[in-house]
Amino acid sequence: MPPTPRELGFRMPAEWQPHESTWLAWPHDPVTWPDRVPIVEERYIEMIRALTPHERVDLLVKDDNVQSKVADRLRDEKIKNVALHRIPTADSWIRDYGPNFLKREQKNKVEIGYNRWIFNAWGNKYDALLPDDGIPERLPTIQSLERFAPGIVMEGGSIEVDGAGTVLTTEQCLLNKNRNPKLTITQIEQKLRDHLGVTQVLWLKDGIEGDDTDGHIDDIARFTDEDTIVAAVEKDESDANHKPLRDNLAALQAMKNAVGKPYHVIELPMPERVDADDGRLPASYANFYIANKVVLLPIFGAKADKKAEAVLKSLFPSRKIVPIRCEDVVWGMGTIHCLSQQQPAAD
Repeated sequence: MPPTPRELGFRMPAEWQPHESTWLAWPHDPVTWPDRVPIVEERYIEMIRALTPHERVDLLVKDDNVQSKVADRLRDEKIKNVALHRIPTADSWIRDYGPNFLKREQKNKVEIGYNRWIFNAWGNKYDALLPDDGIPERLPTIQSLERFAPGIVMEGGSIEVDGAGTVLTTEQCLLNKNRNPKLTITQIEQKLRDHLGVTQVLWLKDGIEGDDTDGHIDDIARFTDEDTIVAAVEKDESDANHKPLRDNLAALQAMKNAVGKPYHVIELPMPERVDADDGRLPASYANFYIANKVVLLPIFGAKADKKAEAVLKSLFPSRKIVPIRCEDVVWGMGTIHCLSQQQPAAD
C-alpha cells in the first residue's frame, strides 16, 4: 500500500493558519437558489471584495459567458487578485467536493498536498449534483501537488481540525449509512488519522434542524485557536435545536486536546429560525470562514446578529469581522463556510 499523508508528514492545517488562496465556485443554479441567484451573486462580490486584499481568490466559473460576465463585474468593481478558472460545476459547495488541502514542513521546506475524498451529494440526496465529485481532478493549478485518494465518502464541512492533532466531527454524518456503510467507527477514525495527520478524533452527536448534510460540524462547533472551541447554542427550550446543541455543549466542555488539556468552550448564539417554503433552513453563525486578516460571518437580519459578531471579535482580535447578509444564501442549505475552501500558504 502507498504511504499515507500522515506517514509522509502531511497534516491538515487549521483554517486560521496562513492561506495562499480561497477557492470559490460562482453561483448559477436556480434550483439551489430559486429566484435568488442575482442576490447570491452580490453576496459573492462582497465576499471576494473582503478577501482579495489579503489573499488570492481562485474562482470557478462554469462557461465562457459566465467568465466574461464575472471578469467585467470584477473590473467594474476594481477588484483584483482573482484567478478565474473555466470549470463546469453542478453547484457551488466547494467546501464539500473540492480538494482538502494538506501541508508538510520539513527542513525549512513547505509542501502542499491534498486529499481527494469521494463526494456522493450528501448521501445520494441530489443526483444532479453528483458530477461535482470530479472537481479536484479538474483544477489545473493543483495537479502538480501531492495527491491522496482515501477512497471513502467525506465532505469538508464534516471535519474541523485544531491544527494540533485533533479533528472534531459528528456521528450523525460520518457514521451515517448513506456515506460509508461498510466501515466501522474504528476504520473511519483510522482514515481520519491517516489522511488528516491527527492523533485523535472527537465526536459530537447531531447537527441542527434543516441541515440536509446530516449534521455537518461547521454549523455547530468550530475551533478558533488550538485551545478554543466556539459552540452554537439555542436558549429557547421550545426550539428543536435546543436539546442537541445543549448536549453538544456539554460534550465539548468535557473534551480535551491531544495533550490532555481541556478546551475553552465559548457559546455562540443561534439566529432566529429562517424558513423556506417547505421547512426550516440551516441558518447558523458557526458557518463563518477564517481568512487572512478577516473573518466572514453569515448574518440573517436577526436580533442575535450583533451578539454573534461581538463573540467573534473577542475571539479574533487581530482580524476584521466582515458580516455578510445570508438570508437568501441559506436557501441553498448552507452559507459562507460551505461555499469556500482554503488553500494553505507554502511559505
